[in-house]
Amino acid sequence: MKPKQAPALQTTDWLNTDNPLTLDALRGKVVVIEAFQMLCPGCVSHGLPQVLRVAQTFSRDDVAVIGLHTVFEHHKAQGTKDALEAFLHEYKITFPVAIDAPSEKGGVPKTMAAYQMQGTPTLILIDRQGYLRKQKFGMAQDLVLGAEIMALVGEGGFTHRTLL
Repeated sequence: MKPKQAPALQTTDWLNTDNPLTLDALRGKVVVIEAFQMLCPGCVSHGLPQVLRVAQTFSRDDVAVIGLHTVFEHHKAQGTKDALEAFLHEYKITFPVAIDAPSEKGGVPKTMAAYQMQGTPTLILIDRQGYLRKQKFGMAQDLVLGAEIMALVGEGGFTHRTLL
């Protein structure tokens, strides 16, 4: 299966970065995105700690780690930028975090819909050329994820091999 170009991130705001990030601007790096919600037990216990380890393990020259706060339930409890800022501070999350843009029609936010995510946590790997190479709903194993990231870091050019 040939990978497809990763959809653009559709966001309303960014935290832990001075400027909004785009996948086009990150071309040349492997991009690891963790889609999460503050009130998601799997996100707090597994997804976010895992990408924190990824951010600590891999060079920022090779791997960009991004959080995507994609709220599709409990909007009043977790839908404010202030609440997210406090959450990121408490959990010591320092990598850039985007707030997924809400849909005009209600329902799932725009980036979540573009990636056809099933829910949170969702882990996304994008290669150096901007192709979607993995999307995993739920728990990913650390050793497998590390090997997949390293394989993408080691690719000199785009190949049609996929990790999906």
